[in-house]
Amino acid sequence: MTPGNPLKIAAQGCHCEELSEEQKFERLDEILAIYREQPGSLINCLYVAQTIFGHLPDPVLAHVARRLGVPTARVTGVASFYSFFSRQPRGRHTIKVCLGTACYVRGGREIMEVLVRDLGIKAGETTEDGQYTLEVVRCVGACALAPVVLGDDETFRRVRPTKVSEILARFAPSATPSAAPAPVKEVV
Repeated sequence: MTPGNPLKIAAQGCHCEELSEEQKFERLDEILAIYREQPGSLINCLYVAQTIFGHLPDPVLAHVARRLGVPTARVTGVASFYSFFSRQPRGRHTIKVCLGTACYVRGGREIMEVLVRDLGIKAGETTEDGQYTLEVVRCVGACALAPVVLGDDETFRRVRPTKVSEILARFAPSATPSAAPAPVKEVV
C-alpha cells in the first residue's frame, strides 16, 4: 500500500507552528512510521520534516536518519542536494526574483537591488523578523512577462523597481491573506 501525499499527511490536523519541539518530533515519528518500510521514501520523509519544522536543521536530519535506519550522511546529502529543501529557517513569505536572461535584461537586477535594500537582506537570507526570505531563480518560464517576481504563490509580471513596495505590502503582517490562489498580477 502506498502511503499517499506526504504533505497532506503532514498537514492533517497539524498547526505545526503552534507545536513545541517535542510535539513536532512526535508528529514526525507518526509519519516516519508510515514511510519506514517504503523503498525510496527519504525525499518524502524530508518533505514532511520540513513541513513540520519549517526547515531541516541537523537534529531533524539525524532524527530522520535514525528512524529510517540510514546513514546521517546520506540524509544530509539528499537535503543539501535538492534546492527545495532548506537547512536554514525560512520566512513566513518567500519572495523570488527571476534573473533569467529575459528578466535580467528587462530590469530583474534592479528589482533585486531594491528588494535587497528594502528588506535589508541578501539573496538566500531571511529577515530578522522572520517575515521574508529572498531568493533568486534563474527562469520561471514566463519570459514574455519579464521581469517576474514570485511572492509565495503569486506571480507578478512586468515589475518595475518603483512598484516593489506594493508587492511587499501585499505580504506585510497586517495584510489579509486571500483564500483562493491568486492570478498572475501585472505591476506597472
